[in-house]
Amino acid sequence: MTTTAKAATGTPVVGFDQVSKTYGTVRAVDGLTLALHPGETVALLGPNGAGKSTTLDLLLGLKNADSGSVKVFGTSPREAIVAGRVGAMLQSGGLMDEVTVAELVRLGCDLHPRPYKPADVLARAGISQIADRKVNKLSGGQAQRVRFALATAGDSDLIVLDEPTTGMDVSARQAFWATMREQADQGRTVLFATHYLEEADAIADRVLVLHRGRLLADGTAAEIKAKAGARRVSFDLEGPIDEAPLRDLPFLTSLDVSGQTVRLQSADADATVHALYGLGLYPRNLEVAGLGLEQAFVAITAAEEAKQS
Repeated sequence: MTTTAKAATGTPVVGFDQVSKTYGTVRAVDGLTLALHPGETVALLGPNGAGKSTTLDLLLGLKNADSGSVKVFGTSPREAIVAGRVGAMLQSGGLMDEVTVAELVRLGCDLHPRPYKPADVLARAGISQIADRKVNKLSGGQAQRVRFALATAGDSDLIVLDEPTTGMDVSARQAFWATMREQADQGRTVLFATHYLEEADAIADRVLVLHRGRLLADGTAAEIKAKAGARRVSFDLEGPIDEAPLRDLPFLTSLDVSGQTVRLQSADADATVHALYGLGLYPRNLEVAGLGLEQAFVAITAAEEAKQS
């Protein structure tokens, strides 16, 4: 853990207190309250329009809240950024054309109050081999790694990442997250928004689910899965499958029939399986498992949509 991170232990890294932000009739962030702490790796999830990007913009001082307060290390976002305590990799962040990767990274290091050596930054981002290439000649995945290099050009205590692995191949994504684990192990807080829910499941200590600008769920990936309540049941049936009686099974929340294979979700898997045998059916290869994070995410947001409709 860095000296700065130790000093920040008593103060939340990020604090949102009843924060709201409205665009016309759309409330992008709605009374959001949350706190992030040193050394956490936090995934920010939500469907399109959930308010993830606006939340990150407010955290980084790119937008101002209509009401409530946003604090970063106990100060305003701008003060924290000027002090070099925050590194950010934004999905919309443009890169300068007609300069080399090395030149751009060197500039990022020069501008940081607590810079690292450019050669170390290039190596950590896995872009040393393209250091002499012009930025406008990069592939999408290479450009993402350059953005990451700029976000980690100095000794920042909070790293904010918006869809960081978009465009990266599998090996690049694995290397990227290995580096992020190292950052968290050193006491830094890592906050990332992603559509790759398997990344959130595998990487994050904590998962935040936003929906229509509100915090719908906050916990470990296991706790988010448990919050969804449902379990997955899959089995094979012989002969033609009549879906009608299956749709009447108790506690059923979803049903999919593909060939001879039936996949369903149930709020009470024991009762559903018991009723399945009661229909006189004999399922083979029966499996009952908890929801993955992706299925839990869909179930939680769908339930919230149903309540608001």
